[in-house]
This record gives sequence, C-alpha cells and structure tokens, in this order.
Amino acid sequence: MPDPMSAETQLQSAPAAATLAVPAAAEGEHTHALANIWTITKRELTGYFASPVAYVFIVIFLLLSGFFTFNVGRFFLRGEASLASFFLWHPWLYLFLVPAVGMRLWSEERRLGTIELLLTLPVTAWQAIVGKFMASWIFLGLALALTFPLVFTVAYLGDPDMGMIFCGYLGSFLMAGAYLSIGSMTSAMTRNQVVSFIISVVACLVLIMAGWPPITDELTWAPPWLVETVAAFSVMPHFEGFQRGVIDSRDVFYFLAVIVFSLFTTGVILRGHRAG
Repeated sequence: MPDPMSAETQLQSAPAAATLAVPAAAEGEHTHALANIWTITKRELTGYFASPVAYVFIVIFLLLSGFFTFNVGRFFLRGEASLASFFLWHPWLYLFLVPAVGMRLWSEERRLGTIELLLTLPVTAWQAIVGKFMASWIFLGLALALTFPLVFTVAYLGDPDMGMIFCGYLGSFLMAGAYLSIGSMTSAMTRNQVVSFIISVVACLVLIMAGWPPITDELTWAPPWLVETVAAFSVMPHFEGFQRGVIDSRDVFYFLAVIVFSLFTTGVILRGHRAG
C-alpha cells in the first residue's frame, strides 16, 4: 500500500520545488543576458582598435587636454597642487569629441543595413544597445585613464588631495557617459553620421547652457520653480561638485538618469525602425 504520509510530503514539497525552479531559471536568463552584452561589448571594442579611428581620437584628446591644461588653464602659474585646470575644460572637450565617437554607433549599422542582421541574432535590442554603449564608454574611459601622467606631475610638484582628483576623474567619466548616451540616441535617429554628430553637439550644448543666463534670461515670464527646474538640467553644477571632491548622490543620479533615459529612447527609436 502507498504510504499516505509520503504522498502528503510530496504534495507539500512540490510547490517548494516549483518556487525554487523559477529563481534558478531567472538566474540563468540573467547570466545569458550578461554574456550577450559582454560578447557585443568585446566585438565593438575590438572594432575600435581595428581601425585608426581609436588611435586618432586618443591622440587628439590627449593633445587637447594638455593644451587646455597647460597653455589655456595656466597649470604652472596657478601655484596650486590640483588638477582644476585639467577638469575645467572637460565639458567643452567632450562637447565635440564624444559625439564623434557616438555618431557611428547606430548610423553606420543603418547605413550598411547590418542593423537588421544584428537584431535578428539571439540577442534582444536592449542587450545590443547596452553592449555597444558599454564598449564606447570603456573606450572613453581608457582615453581618460591615459592622462595619468598629469597625476604624477601634480604629485611631484606638491601634495595634492588624491581624493579630490579621484572624484574629478569619476565625474568626468560619468559626464562622458551622459554625452555618449545622447550620441547613441541621435545616432539611432538617422543614417547620416554627420547629421547625428550635429544633433548630438546641439543637445549636449543645451545641457551645458541650461543654467546659464543666456537661457534663464529668456524665461523671465516663467515662475521661479520652472527656471530652477530648467537650470537643474545643466551639466555644469553637477560636474562642479565632483571637481570640489564631493560625491553627491544627486549628481550621480543626474548622470545615470541621463544615461538611462537616452538609452531607453534609443531602444524606442530602434523598435520604431523595426516596425517600419
């Protein structure tokens, strides 16, 4: 005769087994998604260094960074052991250099017709978007990291606050990611890389100028809260906090919000192209 206790035990354990199977499957899906993202990231990052584009960008970025730091920012005449004259120009350097990197993310895929092939692979649209974005962001981070001789220079000349320097690099990296996400969004809009570059530069310029008098003076008719809201969208006050050596969660959230919103919009645009 069957044991009623064993049958009851099996019935009680069945829901528990099913419950355990769901997280296991979800964990497998997450692992597969991360593997897809990493594969696309490696493919795109390798593609950068397979052409002279990456080396030209890095050389130009390093030359312009040195020029603005030493010649325009008067690094040696400041008489202080800090990289303030280095980080001061990053919003303006990125204004033209980062859109040059982001303009090819999707425009090139659409022009060559390979976007349909990419989206028919066993990867989702958001995995492709995040993978291509992460590859470009890592590339920008590498270009930024190659400015490390400046850190050794300022450490040799004085006793700098390394925490402040670290915060400056972190803020610069986050700002580059925000600019790049906007470039990804504009790149998905058009097949023409030049058009994508121009739209991206204008959009980033608006983010820089949002809190400046030329913009706020045009809002004299608006209530103060609206003017403050528009000014809060400016990149400058959020980046200035990092330059002072302060990691404010609101500043971090600002840059991450710009990145998430722009990448989400990129996905919406690409889905519209697929539907069309």
